[in-house]
Amino acid sequence: MNIYEEVREAKTIGISGHVRPDGDCVGSVMGLYLYLKKLCKDARIQVMIEEPADIFHCISGVSEISSDFQPVTEQFDVFIALDCEKSRLGEAEKFFDSAKKTVNIDHHISNAAGCGDVNYVVPTASSASELVYQVMEDKSAIDEEIAKALYIGIIHDTGVFQYSNTSPQTLEIAAKLIGYGFDFPKLIDSTFYEKTFVQNRIMGQVLTESRLYLGGKCIVGVADIAMMEKYRANTKDLDGIVSQLRNTKGVECALFLYEMKEKEYKASLRASGDVDMAKVASCFGGGGHVKAAGVTMQGDVQEIIEKLIAEIAKQL
Repeated sequence: MNIYEEVREAKTIGISGHVRPDGDCVGSVMGLYLYLKKLCKDARIQVMIEEPADIFHCISGVSEISSDFQPVTEQFDVFIALDCEKSRLGEAEKFFDSAKKTVNIDHHISNAAGCGDVNYVVPTASSASELVYQVMEDKSAIDEEIAKALYIGIIHDTGVFQYSNTSPQTLEIAAKLIGYGFDFPKLIDSTFYEKTFVQNRIMGQVLTESRLYLGGKCIVGVADIAMMEKYRANTKDLDGIVSQLRNTKGVECALFLYEMKEKEYKASLRASGDVDMAKVASCFGGGGHVKAAGVTMQGDVQEIIEKLIAEIAKQL
């Protein structure tokens, strides 16, 4: 796909990603936004995602995001969904549905068929940011700020190149991106490793209260509303907890659940062994990748955990 060819005639272009945007979502959305702004000078281009975490404010153009989801037009000529299928666009889904033309760029196996008029979905890719780089046919238009945004997306979805979704092509693209001259070690520290005091405290409690299941092969941590209120934390303060749980010696998979509202939990699933987490999540209406998936479930938290553990046990 050449993304410019898909939008070159458009006067209005919308770009969005999934709810609760992570590093890959923000990086791919902003990288594409900055790229199209350079090439489509006469078009009105609008990014609509929820307010990104403070760590991503180092990306150029973040202040221009329309987190209030107020469109610049009644109907976009082209609307682009990144890093998800349309049901995860949240408030932006209606603009995707009403657009004259839709484009979907994604790497989730649960969205392998794509949801747009034009689709570029590659489940073997490390990230949506890697795919956005690939569809930027005119590489001369890429500059330091675009490269930085895409690099952030790639490092966040690969765990700084430690996850199995990292391919030789991923590393080749990352090498080209750091060639644009930004301070990539500082970027990795400030957006991936560095934690606030609040983040460290709530992570500490989740780890302290975590429990082992399936003979020590699975670890589970939970943050309920009361815990989040205790530390005055929000969902953005929970980043990295599931990955830290997964790092526990001897475990093959990790589950982290946090309460979104009473008896409604978002579950993040990670695997270091052979468990297919996308398959587990799909049993309950979720999706994702083999090694990393997510699902939202209602009910008593212990009952939710037992349902998830039962599906994991079938594979183990």
